[in-house]
Amino acid sequence: MMLPTRRALLVLGCVAPLGLFGFLMSGALDIVLTVDAAVILLVAIDARLAVDPRVLHVTREAPSNLSVGRPIDYTYRWENQAGRHARLLLREVRPELLGGVVQPRNLIIGAHGMILDPATATPARRGRESAGWFAVRSRGPLGLGQRQRRLLAPWTVTVYPSLPISRLKASIADAARRPEAGLRQARRLGEGSQFESLREWVPGDDTRHIDWKATARRRKVIARQFEEERRQHVLLVLDAGRLLTAEVGGESRMEHAVRAALWLTLAAYHHGDNVGIMVVADEIMHYVTPQSGKRGLRQVLDVLAEVQPRLVEPDYPAAFRYLAIRNRKRALTVFFTDVIDRMASEVLLIHLGSLQPRHLPLVVTLRDPELELVADSRPSTEGDAYRKAAAEEVLSARHEALVQMRRSGAMVLDVSPDRAGAAAVDKYLELKRKGRL
Repeated sequence: MMLPTRRALLVLGCVAPLGLFGFLMSGALDIVLTVDAAVILLVAIDARLAVDPRVLHVTREAPSNLSVGRPIDYTYRWENQAGRHARLLLREVRPELLGGVVQPRNLIIGAHGMILDPATATPARRGRESAGWFAVRSRGPLGLGQRQRRLLAPWTVTVYPSLPISRLKASIADAARRPEAGLRQARRLGEGSQFESLREWVPGDDTRHIDWKATARRRKVIARQFEEERRQHVLLVLDAGRLLTAEVGGESRMEHAVRAALWLTLAAYHHGDNVGIMVVADEIMHYVTPQSGKRGLRQVLDVLAEVQPRLVEPDYPAAFRYLAIRNRKRALTVFFTDVIDRMASEVLLIHLGSLQPRHLPLVVTLRDPELELVADSRPSTEGDAYRKAAAEEVLSARHEALVQMRRSGAMVLDVSPDRAGAAAVDKYLELKRKGRL
């Protein structure tokens, strides 16, 4: 598409007032039309002389790991395959996660030349998105005409939650300094699956553990001895239903739950445990089998990056049936959810007990500081008194629901949003020290 530039429009605007003299001079209008025609012709010629954006080639060099609030520097490499200078006006459109439309910028690339175009972006929120293109205007040598074209620059970005590496290490170190943390975990031999050594078979040993090759070599019955497996399983279950859409401190409960789940994921990875995740709403949205290593960590982080709550009622029965089929090994099963009252959480309460004794259930819920502040306030008006009474009723019903959860055998962490991650890590480390996993 060929368009006039601002310079061309300015020239036409300066000539236009001469048309007013047409009332006084018969030739004034002809002069204006002649000048306008000449400018339009120059615009067309200048636009034809402008470098066609189709001969431009652009590539992007950007980091692959992005996290919320952490600025990134990336660079575009522009190549001009034409035999004349390219004078460009660029408007970049990035994925919305990175800010969307960027302010226009000018770029000049020499004939058959290359130039690096650095830029900066700060991810505003987590998620996964694919977008990216340039609106390119290539100006001619006179600056009167230009060509406009869209150049695609696809960019698929995954923005992860803010990684609290320094704070996580400090939390683990703090837990390690506690008195009970000084207890060393002794090596325990038994029915584990990790081979430890060979020894002579004695009456009472399981015959399935006899090593027949070693028996033939030594000419006496030799049995395999196993060490209790130290690598435990941690399964995170995120409730993506309507209760997690409510806001606490200006953010949805889901954002706080995701950060807490991230803390726990990194702590389990740091201790060599297998980590998995399941997200449930009115259906099973995601499921990652607990596994170790960077591959397992990456899969969990990918889920945490894109999970979003829905305004639906979570299907807990389907979630627990799915767990019973897919997750047969004993695991610390951590539910990140919320409760309002006993009736609204009755289905969850019924099924939590079914996890035992195979699994170890831990429920992490987020308190609402603003609601507690209203309940503890001294009302000064009639409206304040009603709000205080409503807040006290909600907190009382919530407390009753949490008590029922504990009675069902589940462990419950009811903490403030800013403490959820550290509290979950502390509880995980405590359970490991006591050997309850």
